[in-house]
Amino acid sequence: MGSAPRELWIIYAAYILENLAYKLGSQGVLPLWLSSDLGYSDVKAGAMIATWSAVMTLVTVMVGSLADALGVRKTFMLGFWVCLIARSVMALTISRWVVLPFGLYLDAVGIALLIPVMTVACKRYTNAAQRSVAFSLYYALMNLGYAMGDKIFDRLRGAHGMGEIGHWTLPGLGIELTTYRVLILLGVAFTIPGLITVWLFVREGVEMTETGVKITPPKAAVKSGVNPVVVLWRSCGETSVKTAAIFKSLWQRPEFYRFLIFMTMVVGVRMIFYHLAFTFPKYGIRELGAGAPFAHLSGMLNSLLIVVLVPICGVLTQKIAAYRMVTIGSLISALSVFFIALPPAWFQTLADGWLGNFVVHDWLEVPGPVNPLYISMFFFVVMLSVGEALWSPRLYEYAAAVAPKGHEASYMALSLLPMFLAKFVVGGISGWMLSVYCPATGPRHSETMWFIIGCMALVTPVGTFLFRKQIQVHEEGRDEPADQQKTGA
Repeated sequence: MGSAPRELWIIYAAYILENLAYKLGSQGVLPLWLSSDLGYSDVKAGAMIATWSAVMTLVTVMVGSLADALGVRKTFMLGFWVCLIARSVMALTISRWVVLPFGLYLDAVGIALLIPVMTVACKRYTNAAQRSVAFSLYYALMNLGYAMGDKIFDRLRGAHGMGEIGHWTLPGLGIELTTYRVLILLGVAFTIPGLITVWLFVREGVEMTETGVKITPPKAAVKSGVNPVVVLWRSCGETSVKTAAIFKSLWQRPEFYRFLIFMTMVVGVRMIFYHLAFTFPKYGIRELGAGAPFAHLSGMLNSLLIVVLVPICGVLTQKIAAYRMVTIGSLISALSVFFIALPPAWFQTLADGWLGNFVVHDWLEVPGPVNPLYISMFFFVVMLSVGEALWSPRLYEYAAAVAPKGHEASYMALSLLPMFLAKFVVGGISGWMLSVYCPATGPRHSETMWFIIGCMALVTPVGTFLFRKQIQVHEEGRDEPADQQKTGA
């Protein structure tokens, strides 16, 4: 990695800042901001989040070729500028007619621009020998940014910060910001250094080859200052035509149906993670009280465990088929949800012992008697993370194994489909479930809500096990599919 160009390390630094900004100014705060500041009910806020998520995923798929047209630097710059404008609007105004199109949904577009170009950058700035380490480091740094964001998120909302319903006047402008708008403003603050870093230090046309760093002058059309909007429009048009032709040919391949069935079943376990982002914040505040540091558990603990567990699980399970690991890992993740579907009183003994003292008093720094719900949440996230470390990295490996030669990119792009479905479904039902089972006022039955979510997540391991003979394929160097083992094929 020492021979990699400086651009790789600059992009890593910028990406940590963007993931930190994303946690503060986008994902984590959205359900709270939509209801508290914009006045939307749980159900309407959920619908807004569903639309935001759908826009983000669809734009991510559509702009896959934009980095090739504009180059890594210009695409990063465009994404950062869009996010900067959108998050500034979200922080500075609560006018729905302004903040929804030019804040919330524009933010989804900006984030979508940054997602594919990061992958392109990791590939372009490394050679074959460096690539595996580069992507592992990228995954670890992504989670590091998330963990830092969760730490700040809880700190500002807590007793030592602004509190859940605090206010702060922006110097110079006299605009009074709530706690959630200050969090979004912090997202703006962390977006700016990422933008400046890329602007000043990333060079155009840099590529790492097997023989060393190569710098190619930008294309004349781009260098002469072609409007990025025109490039984006042409790129989307060309991509649509090519995608339509490829997509039509894919339906003639039997393995494509296997792929669709498999990726559809993965939606079940994917939904857990979007419930953590969209359902868990309101649930945590309503069950644990205002200022509760739930993000330390739902986000920070998960991110830190993934950083540690993924490389370990990768080494220990490298000889096991990706399909089997997805089944096993998704089962562990799905079962983890039932920890918070159980009555919290079942964990009272542990809450009163050394574990409760360590988790709640020492780590979370919450004084007083330990709420046993903290312990059930702790077990939930630990078990969820173990399962995620087993199945998540292997999901795309299986997608690549199923894809026929020459169609790998198309299959990998379509592997985003379960993310789109999971986000859309969770965004749509999370608000309804909160209003029915965990309302802001009145009796709550949160355990029932998580029991339903756990049952939905079980669709993935149960489905992949029952249909393994139909959709599992041979993976070279790994154990044989179940049907081939029995027939001796």
